[in-house]
Order: sequence, then structure tokens, then C-alpha cells
Amino acid sequence: MKTTLLAAALAFTATALHAEDAKLQSIPLKDIDGKETSLKAFAGKVVLAVNVASRCGNTPQYSGLQALFEKYKEQGLVVVGFPCNDFGAQEPGSNAEVKEFCSTKYKVTFPMMDKLHVKGPEQHPLYKALTGEGAAFPGDVKWNFGKFLIARDGSVAARFEPGVKPDDAKVTKAIEDALAKK
Repeated sequence: MKTTLLAAALAFTATALHAEDAKLQSIPLKDIDGKETSLKAFAGKVVLAVNVASRCGNTPQYSGLQALFEKYKEQGLVVVGFPCNDFGAQEPGSNAEVKEFCSTKYKVTFPMMDKLHVKGPEQHPLYKALTGEGAAFPGDVKWNFGKFLIARDGSVAARFEPGVKPDDAKVTKAIEDALAKK
């Protein structure tokens, strides 16, 4: 009897966790061109979600993010940039200006999304899910270029603070570990 109850409890927990992962992927987003999308567009891929800004001391991380994308995209990695003006007003431009900046200055080819808020009263539902109570890695995003690694199944596998560069061994190991899981 105890074994049956334990098995049922574990099955319920696994189902609830899977539902949370699916919820994350279902949150409505817009791409940088204003087209409706969600993380479902990257189903089966490993996603590195990064809040980005064009006028930040961390802005050169665009180069490292692009290098990661190029190195691992054939294995299933997608880097997704989320422009954000929440920290020091370091992303004041329009989506068109952000897109132009990223593509010309850093040759970014990974997907970029609509500007959003990662904190505060207008926090986007995606970032509420990534950082809120019950999240795998709760706590406010501290600055531009915070990174969340989302596994193929939609679960959040790792979080890296803004100062952790894309080529840091911890980041590449987490990406490689996530890519190894089919």
C-alpha cells in the first residue's frame, strides 16, 4: 500500500513538473519583428534565454553568444535574446534599432525577441516563470545578460548571472550536458 501511494505521489509530481515545463513553453512572446510566437517554436531544442542590452558593459557578450550559437546549433542549441531596458536604461532603442545594432555590430543570427521587462510591475510572464516563487532558480535578474538554460523538455537546467561570460566553462559544460540528453 505504501509503495502504491509513493508511486502515485511520484507520478503526480512528475506530471505537475512536466505541466510547469509545458507552461513555460506556452507563454506567448513576440519576436523582434512583432510576430506572435512562444518557446514552443524551439521544441526539442536546448534554449539559452538571455536578457540583452546594446549599451551595457556586458554588451560584448553578444559575440560570445553568437559563437555559442554557431558552435552548437547543429546539435540543437538556440540562443534567444530578449532585449530589456530595465537596467540603467541601457536598451532604449526600438526593436528595429536593436535588430540593426545586433546584426551589424555583432553579426547576430540567433533569434531576437520583442523588448520586454524582466523585473518590476510590468515583468513579462516568461520572466515571472523563470524567476518567481516555485522556479528552478528563483530570484530577480540582477542585470543585463542574465542567462537561463532551458532543456529540451522545457525544464530550466541552469542559470548564470550576468557577469558569467558565454564562453565560461560552466556555461559550455551545462550546454553540452543538456544537448547530450535526448
